[in-house]
Amino acid sequence: MIGILITGVQSGSPAERLGIRPGWRLERIGDHQIEDVLDYRFRAAEKNLTLRLCDQSGASATLSVQKGEYQDLGLEFASYLMDKQKSCRNNCVFCFIDQLPPGMRESLYFKDDDERLSFLFGNYVTLTNLRGRDVERIIEMRISPVNVSVHTTDPELRVKMMGNPDAGKVLGWLPRLAEGGISLNAQLVLCPGLNDGIHLERSLRDLAALMPSIQSVAIVPVGLTKHRQGLAELRPFTGAEAAATLDALIAFGDEMLAKHGRRVFYASDEFYLLAGREFPPESFYGDFDQLENGVGMSALFASEFADALERTPPNATPRRVSIATGVAAAPLIRKLMGQAREQFPETRAEVFPIVNNFFGEGVTVSGLVTGRDIIAQLTGKDLGEALLIPRSMLRHEGDMLLDDLTPQNIAQALGLPVRPVEIDGGELLDALLGKVKDAHSGDARHLPLGGRLP
Repeated sequence: MIGILITGVQSGSPAERLGIRPGWRLERIGDHQIEDVLDYRFRAAEKNLTLRLCDQSGASATLSVQKGEYQDLGLEFASYLMDKQKSCRNNCVFCFIDQLPPGMRESLYFKDDDERLSFLFGNYVTLTNLRGRDVERIIEMRISPVNVSVHTTDPELRVKMMGNPDAGKVLGWLPRLAEGGISLNAQLVLCPGLNDGIHLERSLRDLAALMPSIQSVAIVPVGLTKHRQGLAELRPFTGAEAAATLDALIAFGDEMLAKHGRRVFYASDEFYLLAGREFPPESFYGDFDQLENGVGMSALFASEFADALERTPPNATPRRVSIATGVAAAPLIRKLMGQAREQFPETRAEVFPIVNNFFGEGVTVSGLVTGRDIIAQLTGKDLGEALLIPRSMLRHEGDMLLDDLTPQNIAQALGLPVRPVEIDGGELLDALLGKVKDAHSGDARHLPLGGRLP
């Protein structure tokens, strides 16, 4: 059927005042056919609109509406995209979803590659689902920035890495988007011996040529689980390789800083950990454009914690808690807990790095720790009054970990409150000092250590 099905109308909205009802279909706004959320949001922003709809009987209606600029019409649809979500057409050699074990919840196996999710939620897209009309629509609607998974700017190598014959030629959309005034964020997942070294150097130079449209670029090491049977042979970075890559990226960032006034290209925190290097200061990371890729998260977190300590009076009720986190993040968390103990000597926090037996010991990030591993490794331990876990261990809805266990399940198994904590230094200090009332075992509250700390 033509048009997008309207499933609800908000009370008091312009749509309700027009008499629009659930079950009607939205066909056009002005002269433009509405196919998805991008069409709807862009075309519905004006003050004066003409809507073309049809009711349940199929009868057409043309309605005029006056509203505030950018005021929502008040229409609700079956999905936020108003259309089917686009799935990935690639077969990337490093794809993490291909490395998931069987038996997990179905939603974890879906690979999205949808430019609309880049606009709505900051997701990264590979461009292989885009056609010319999609690119022109992005430019017309000023959908910016667009987040792109580039990986390499060598067309032949990109085809090889992504298993898609179109993967190389769609790189041409990058200069077209830049010419159209669209800002770009990019990420490169580096696989040693594949797209690092001279290939990385080419990618950096090619992306730098798109300045000033390139807003930021994150370079992250490939993540490998133990579930790679039948997949391409890949290996992790050695410490020496990580150090060499880091040196190259810092030098290139220095060059960009001198030339453009901003660093632009950043290694993720994982490269510093692999190389055994100290993290740069907070000032190194500019506006922290790539936090979601783990770039500068550790430096920002440590700075927030230090600021919170400085603002907090040195008196607190004696308290002892435990913190479960990923293996990679544990040294930083221990360092922060040492700083807290200097100011609050009666407060104790023991940090437990959780070895990832579910995905393999090579996976050390906090966000991929499972409830079963937490329970198995902490059962019988003296955990104090409460267990703090990174909020990043939970899915977006905040209710369960990757293995479908909830904080309540962990609380019941271990016999103490479990509190998820956001990756925010102030939030962690508050949780440590018990400034928020403890959750009861089996009824843990979600306090907004986590995020994507490595």
